[in-house]
Amino acid sequence: MTDRLPATFDVIVHPARALRGELRAQPSKNYTTRYLLAAALAEGETRVVGAATSEDAEAMLRCLSDWGAGVQRVGDDAVIRGFGSRPRPGMTLNPGNAGAVARFLMGVAALTTGTTFVTDYPDSLGKRPQGDLLAALERLGAKVSSVEGRLPIAISGPVRGGMVEVSAERSSQYASALMFLGPLLQGGLELRLTGDIKSHAPLRQTLDTLADFGVQATASDDLRRISIPGGQSYRPGRVLVPGDYPGSAAILAAAAILPGEVRLSNLRENDLQGEKEAVNVLREMGADIVREGDTLTVRGGRPLRAVRRDGDLFTDAVQALTAAAAFATGETTWENVATLRLKECDRISDTRRELERLGLKASETQDSLSVTGGGQLAGGVTADGHGDHRMIMLLTLLGLRSDSPLRITGAHHVRKSYPQFFAHLEALGAQFEYVEATRP
Repeated sequence: MTDRLPATFDVIVHPARALRGELRAQPSKNYTTRYLLAAALAEGETRVVGAATSEDAEAMLRCLSDWGAGVQRVGDDAVIRGFGSRPRPGMTLNPGNAGAVARFLMGVAALTTGTTFVTDYPDSLGKRPQGDLLAALERLGAKVSSVEGRLPIAISGPVRGGMVEVSAERSSQYASALMFLGPLLQGGLELRLTGDIKSHAPLRQTLDTLADFGVQATASDDLRRISIPGGQSYRPGRVLVPGDYPGSAAILAAAAILPGEVRLSNLRENDLQGEKEAVNVLREMGADIVREGDTLTVRGGRPLRAVRRDGDLFTDAVQALTAAAAFATGETTWENVATLRLKECDRISDTRRELERLGLKASETQDSLSVTGGGQLAGGVTADGHGDHRMIMLLTLLGLRSDSPLRITGAHHVRKSYPQFFAHLEALGAQFEYVEATRP
């Protein structure tokens, strides 16, 4: 059973005839990390109701505790006693492999002196670029030390408020990091986003989080100008974490490609998560999905057809939707997804190689991924999970529709965002074997 799994493991995915049952969507990873940080930036106690238990959430809690926040798990909730605008100086923080956590904390580190960021994932987070954020912090007056903008990184304040530009070409997380910092600066922050803005939805989630904690901020419709008055404080209280659309996209896609009926609750209709669009993409592909309030019902096994979509609208659902595309008639293309190359692995090239390993036809450009579906997968091979939670979800879905079992290496990395992924699929009728990992 998945509650007794070893720290590291491979998974053998057995073909499934059907998926049936009801699930409650896990709590949102993106909102959990934002709420936890905002709670720490408030003076007083905040209860984050239904906080995610993913590795990213635990990384945020660990770093906030190191910075001086009171951290307590109470059932499904997280109770935070914040440090306000005074994180503990001179600390070394290790966010593990959590890129958003690292970047959000780097922004706030400008309130301290001598904060150093390290990682025990040098070949993943250690290679991801942070230079655009560091350059913006330096323009605000911070002292920054790094090697080519990569971890380990040391940051010291103080910083001044005012106008600053930051590139949004590679990631929206740089801007979000500065947005968390802005209200605590006496001069506030006039943020100007440059380049081709990626992932608008997470920026709106950050603005939503600020509002939930009583922080005033205004933004232009295109999000290129964000104004945050200074001298504000985060208000403690109680916040409820919504359901997670990125992880749920994998469950919805699995339900769409196999016969049966799956009901998935706790997914708000008016949610700001961009991956909510995965529901519309699956419908466009021919999936039968009906919404009743916060519950989605998928009647699976219908023929699917290829689509061509701008994947930047739902970045963290692209891998799950690629599984649906593998069984859709025609060639599906996800455009404008260059940022996928900067994740835990290169989610364009590495995905193409894994699809080809399984006998599918796939191609790529610098900013797109295409897959030709409509066939049946033989299975019977070992696929590389690349230490990437989204890749593991994609490969698992492919294994459920293969003719024979599929082994996925490093399947434990799914815990980064969706610790109950395999357990949830088991509850719907899937069968897995968990074996000793062939690599860390």
